[in-house]
Order: sequence, then structure tokens, then C-alpha cells
Amino acid sequence: MERPLILLSNDDGYARRGIRTMQAILDNVFGGQERVSPTVIVAPELEQSASSHALSLHRPLRLRKVEDAVWAVDGTPADCVYVALHHPHLLPRRPDLVVSGLNHGLNLGQDVFYSGTVAAAREAALRGIPAIAASAARGVDLERACRAIAAIASKLLAQAPVSNRLLNVNFPPQWTGEMRVTRVGMRAYQELVDLRKDPRGRDYLWIGGAGVRHDPDPGSDTEAHDAGIASLTPLRLDATAEGEMKIAESLV
Repeated sequence: MERPLILLSNDDGYARRGIRTMQAILDNVFGGQERVSPTVIVAPELEQSASSHALSLHRPLRLRKVEDAVWAVDGTPADCVYVALHHPHLLPRRPDLVVSGLNHGLNLGQDVFYSGTVAAAREAALRGIPAIAASAARGVDLERACRAIAAIASKLLAQAPVSNRLLNVNFPPQWTGEMRVTRVGMRAYQELVDLRKDPRGRDYLWIGGAGVRHDPDPGSDTEAHDAGIASLTPLRLDATAEGEMKIAESLV
């Protein structure tokens, strides 16, 4: 296989262990005999968790070279992939694959709508580049999980090109080493608005709670999580609800 070019991003920040471990594993697998790095990191300067698919259209962005093949952007994960793909001198050519992660924390169920990790991969898929979003629970062996992603990447790159393939992979705590194909499940987060006062007596809000739960749901990524099995979920870019077309037609 010709050495590919793989763009790495995340929502945790360029310096986090997950993305650096992913880069080291992918470099080892795809580097070739010359050991030339096939990967480039373009990731947020600071953590951008739950930033979803936001793009920074109303403020300037700063791009900083951290070291060879590692760049930091003071924006969102989607910003990072957008900048990497469209900057005239950042990448030597269009990447063959984008990997977002390894994220510190899971992105199960409707997390796919909020996750900056998934959004970085989705931004690539929207541009016609196959992409993998990868996340791991606390305590998972990061090297082992990254090797599993490298195996998926090898198989994906060996297939005929599919321009908008988007995969979401999650490694649960106490991972058994098994992986299964799943669909998106449902998670219920504790929802609250905590009203507080700052030291000067002014109100401020802290939204969201720490609790999360999910019910049994056969075939879902949450079910795989409960069984200690990693989930691989193919995601779609076309959000059209085909089953609702007749109802929609009755409304116009």
C-alpha cells in the first residue's frame, strides 16, 4: 500500500495523550520502511469539548506550529479540519483519511450531535474524505485502543474509496477486546441550570449535570458499552427523514 496521508484532530487539544498516542501508533503502522511520518496533527489549542460543529466565522483564528507535523488552532475542532483542508501550505496534499481522537471520554448515543470529536470527523466527511471519530472511557489502555483504530484505518484505506464514510468508535471501560457494529443509542443526561453569583454579586449560569444514564437498547452503542464491547457505528450525513416525506407534503 502506498503510504497514506492521515490528518489527526480532536476536541481535547493538540497536547493530550490520546491524540499523541494515536499519532505514534499510526506513524508506526503506516510510516513505511523510511519511517516517514504519514500523519499531521491540526487540533485545538485548548479543550473544546461539546463544541459540536461550530465554525468561527466572526473572529480571526490563530494557527501555531508546535513542532514538525503538529499544529494548534485557537478554534473549534471543525475549524481545525477546515483550516487543514483549505490552508494553502499546511498539508502537502489532500489527506486520504481523517482520524479524530483518541478522545478522552465516550461519545455514545446523541453525544454524536454535541461532540467536537465527531464534528471534526464529520467536517472531513462533508468534504468527501473518509473519517473516523474515536473515543475511549477513562481507564482504557490508550495504546491498545489506538492499535484497534489503526487496524480499522488499514482496512478502510484498502477498500475502494468511499467519499463520505463516517465512523464513530467507542471503547468502554473494562474493554474485553471485542468490537461490534452498532447503531446510535440514547443517553439521558442530568439537565439543570445552576444559578450562581460571582465574587462581585453578579449572576452567572452553569448548565448541565454530571449524571448520565441509558436504558437497555439491543443493537445500540450503549448496549455494547454495557457489555464491555467496543462499538463501531456508521453515521450518515444526509439528515433527511425519508419516512416523514408524506407528512411533510401534507403540510404544504
